Amino acid sequence: MTTSPGRQRTSIQLCARQLGFTLIAEASDLGVSARKTSPFERPSLSSWLQRPDEYEAIVWSHVDRAVRSVVHMSELIEWSQQRSTTLVFGMPEEPQPLVVTPQANGDAVRRCMRLAYAAEQETRAISARLTSAHEVLRATGRYGGGLVPFGYKKAPHPSGIGWCLAPDPETVTVVRAIVDDVHSGLSLVAIAHKLETSGVLVSRDRHAHLQGRPTGGRRHGRDFERFRWTAGSLSKILRTPALMGHRVHKGKTVRDAEGAPVLIGPPLLTEEEFQALQDILSTRSNGVHPKHRETSLLIRVAHCAGCGGRMYFAARQAYAYGDYACRAAARGTTCPAPAAIRADWLDEYTVSRYREAFATDGEVTREQLFRDGVRVTVAKGRSGGGPERLAGPDTSRLTFTIGSRP
Repeated sequence: MTTSPGRQRTSIQLCARQLGFTLIAEASDLGVSARKTSPFERPSLSSWLQRPDEYEAIVWSHVDRAVRSVVHMSELIEWSQQRSTTLVFGMPEEPQPLVVTPQANGDAVRRCMRLAYAAEQETRAISARLTSAHEVLRATGRYGGGLVPFGYKKAPHPSGIGWCLAPDPETVTVVRAIVDDVHSGLSLVAIAHKLETSGVLVSRDRHAHLQGRPTGGRRHGRDFERFRWTAGSLSKILRTPALMGHRVHKGKTVRDAEGAPVLIGPPLLTEEEFQALQDILSTRSNGVHPKHRETSLLIRVAHCAGCGGRMYFAARQAYAYGDYACRAAARGTTCPAPAAIRADWLDEYTVSRYREAFATDGEVTREQLFRDGVRVTVAKGRSGGGPERLAGPDTSRLTFTIGSRP
């Protein structure tokens, strides 16, 4: 666990005593980079910068805790002059802190800019070293830190040096279940709903849990005790080549000099399984759906009595016919009594009732049914039964109405 927050707090308290200030509040933005984020973009600090009338000065433990950019320092000084607010930076290497009042002369401002420049150059040097180190780790297949891909956990590298990734027994089964659900036709929204209902932690929270840290955090200006599964977070997991044990950089597989993938852990999916999964996801994202779903007679006409939702055609392997079935789960909801029925039976029943109602023998199309407000409601059937169940539909489960447009 880092001791930096405690050291910074002690330094700030010392500065306040030296200057005779009374501390009224603390703005703590742990995990937010001063290199990438200006003071006006940090969740906790920015809320105080928006109400400068409540205090006279802001104290930081050091210049590099405030900014690591010349541009950000310039913005901060301009803000302090316009809001008549004093800026204080602790200087552990000197007997007194650096105080920049709204009326500070050019020397104080120039000193701030020099310190910000030094912090910026130091950050660039650190970033370059880290980039070089991670390039080496990527080339050797060692784990270099950061968020562990879902389905894996950190483990000692076989070489005895550093770390790699190993399948996480608790989440490997979740990954497999997700893939199976995708192949069964379940939408990512519905799968996310299942995971939420089951209490499965998202990648970020799972990683925090394994590290002994609290789950949740701040996102889009809001605090969460734990993060929720979404179709987007699922898509990221299912799209990453890390599922095949590949080292990934910027979403792409890292390859060695011969063009082979650099492995960082055992694969959770084979290359064939991963490609089949990508084909399904790509088909969905391109809006391409099986033709029978577009041309089935009772789309937007057949509804489930259990939840009132539309029923959709589902093909059966090795059978010439399919079924109309409730798809509440695919919509991310739960149906108390999901209905299903053979599609050809329900088509024949509906056409027969329509011809009786309109005294016609002609062809009946889906457009006609929808135009005339036809609605067929199907209740859930009983389980079990004998050979008579193969004779035709149980019409007691069916309700045919006209003029009630879905």
